[in-house]
Amino acid sequence: MQPVSPDFAHLKPNMKASWMAGDFGQIAMFTAKTAEDFIARTKISPGTRVLDVACGTGNTAIPAARAGGLVTGVDIASNLLEQARKRAAAEHLKIRFQEGDAEELPAGDHEFDVVVTMFGAMFAPHPERVAAELIRVCKPGGRIAMANWTPEGFVGKSFQVTAEMAPPPAGLPAPSLWGSEQVVRQRFAKGISKLTLTRQQAVFDYPFGPKEVVEFFRQYFGPTQTTFSKLDKQGQSELAARLESLWTEHNTAADGRTRIEAEYLDVRAIRD
Repeated sequence: MQPVSPDFAHLKPNMKASWMAGDFGQIAMFTAKTAEDFIARTKISPGTRVLDVACGTGNTAIPAARAGGLVTGVDIASNLLEQARKRAAAEHLKIRFQEGDAEELPAGDHEFDVVVTMFGAMFAPHPERVAAELIRVCKPGGRIAMANWTPEGFVGKSFQVTAEMAPPPAGLPAPSLWGSEQVVRQRFAKGISKLTLTRQQAVFDYPFGPKEVVEFFRQYFGPTQTTFSKLDKQGQSELAARLESLWTEHNTAADGRTRIEAEYLDVRAIRD
């Protein structure tokens, strides 16, 4: 039996609207240090041409530019790009930000030395197109670096909870599959000469308790806001309770804060 294909004609606009909802900049500030560490491991030298795919508000583009990279950031959400531009301007960094789709990048073949994407391109609905595009725009011998939440990690578990409460369109691949070593090897089976996969931990540290964290995401994180909007009052209460329970279960802080280690897969690929 063939899998059901999602209605992509409506899916893309809906995904864009979801990411533009809320205020992702409030969420992104809590993973800024993780992004800085990710870029530090990428070892960008001055003059390196860098493309940041699904760049959001600039968490990875900005440290890449600080390192001297000639950075272009691409994202589908225009309001996130505006925040990124303001952040770059505040640091007097010259970064080119433009609207674009990870499945159809506005870039030429072999244009970049390094292509990065952190917790971004993994959400595009056609993963095989994403892989092909990341390879296409990277020069031969260039590097591709991805950070993708794993299915087994905290964020993967939260995805599972929300998917159970508000199922995604039939046939849509789970974003966290990009966090599976086996799946990544399949998606990068062609066009890559070397692939290194390492599990890393992102640290979430919020100055308030799990219940407040859930409310924080409901207010500022577009996808969470969109998910809650699909549910009736009872469903919203149940989802909030399940998410609070998950945050509480994984919380390692004992001082009223919320501190969680969230696993992601660090993908490093060398283009043929």
